Amino acid sequence: MENFLIATNRQFQHKDSDNKEKNRFASLPNLRVLQNSALRNWRAPQPARFTVPMHPPRGRRALQEAIQFARSLPPKIHAGAFLTDIFRSTTVQAMKRWLIQVVLILIFLAALPPQCPAPLIYRAGEGWSYEPEGGAKWTRTRAKDQLEVAQEAFDKKNYSLSLKAARRTVRVWPLSDYAAGAQYLLARSYAAKGKDEKAFKEYQKLIEKYPKVENYEEVLQQQFIIANRYLGGQWFKLWGYIPFFPSMDKTTQMYEKIIRNGIYSDVAAQAQMNIGAAREKQSDYPLAVKAYEKAADTYHDQPKVAAEAIYKSGLAYTKQAKKAKYDQNSSTKAIETFSSFSTLYPEDKRANEAEKVISDLKTEQAKGAYKIAQFYEKKRKWDGALVYYNEAYLKDPQSTYGKEAKQRIDELRKRTADQSAAK
Repeated sequence: MENFLIATNRQFQHKDSDNKEKNRFASLPNLRVLQNSALRNWRAPQPARFTVPMHPPRGRRALQEAIQFARSLPPKIHAGAFLTDIFRSTTVQAMKRWLIQVVLILIFLAALPPQCPAPLIYRAGEGWSYEPEGGAKWTRTRAKDQLEVAQEAFDKKNYSLSLKAARRTVRVWPLSDYAAGAQYLLARSYAAKGKDEKAFKEYQKLIEKYPKVENYEEVLQQQFIIANRYLGGQWFKLWGYIPFFPSMDKTTQMYEKIIRNGIYSDVAAQAQMNIGAAREKQSDYPLAVKAYEKAADTYHDQPKVAAEAIYKSGLAYTKQAKKAKYDQNSSTKAIETFSSFSTLYPEDKRANEAEKVISDLKTEQAKGAYKIAQFYEKKRKWDGALVYYNEAYLKDPQSTYGKEAKQRIDELRKRTADQSAAK
């Protein structure tokens, strides 16, 4: 019998000492219980049925170890009975746990109230919606009746209900004669709730799905009003609820959609002008100039719009010239733009302002050329100095820089002439 105990221990000691999985099970306290049970049943006339430990193996790995242990038992010991006891005990415990879980779930369901006072209802094609106690009293079976519910709710300033009713009209009856009106009411409801971005999108859907809607110009006007609010600094909202940041790029996209919806509509020209204003707020003056020039070209038959566009284009060039002090190109373009404005619209009230801006820009150009000429003169590069003094005089001969440049030109020419004579 001692040999049997030694054998059972050796069965779990692999020849390779690195195999820790089998050696680990041999050290378990359950092994001693199994060995004691084998001793008690050694002389039994029938195959011994082992007593299963109080804590049978759990998990896949533990079961594999138990099977290996059963295979290592001597032939006289009934290994099948040992495994049957293990699996039977494990299955019973699993069934008990499952039964307890089912009972707990049933108790939880029984504790719930028989009726939910504010349920969420799902309808195919409509999605989830909140319904008050008593059911959906606002739903109708005809598009006309459903739209009337939405309009009545909107008039009573019940915008949540008007949203649901108008949305249901559009989804259930998208091809009906009342779908366009429901889509328009849906956008107005969002606007009334202060969700301008969603309102703009719903107006855009109305134009794209129902381009022959009767109040087309009114829809564009509403979009224009929303875009103007964002141009004024209103913040866009993250996920439609959290104020995030103002964005002139998104505002520009709104104006571009308005223009595409109706390039010759009542608000299209001003929308194009507002694109330039948005770019100026970004200090992106080249893009602002492009927007203004496009407005002047597209709406040249509207004198007020064209004059405003040319004038603001000149101002944008002027701001760019001040931003880059050594950018003479922007100053030149600003002078050319204001000169065109004064020529095309001499009776405009801003013509005098344009002339003053031209004079200031020419003075700045003369100042820049004069300073460059002084630099060359200090380096004793007389030819370079003469070139830039001459440019300063030509830019603005009546200014202080122009007059001083003329004096320096005379002095340098006299000096160069004396040096040539001396040679």
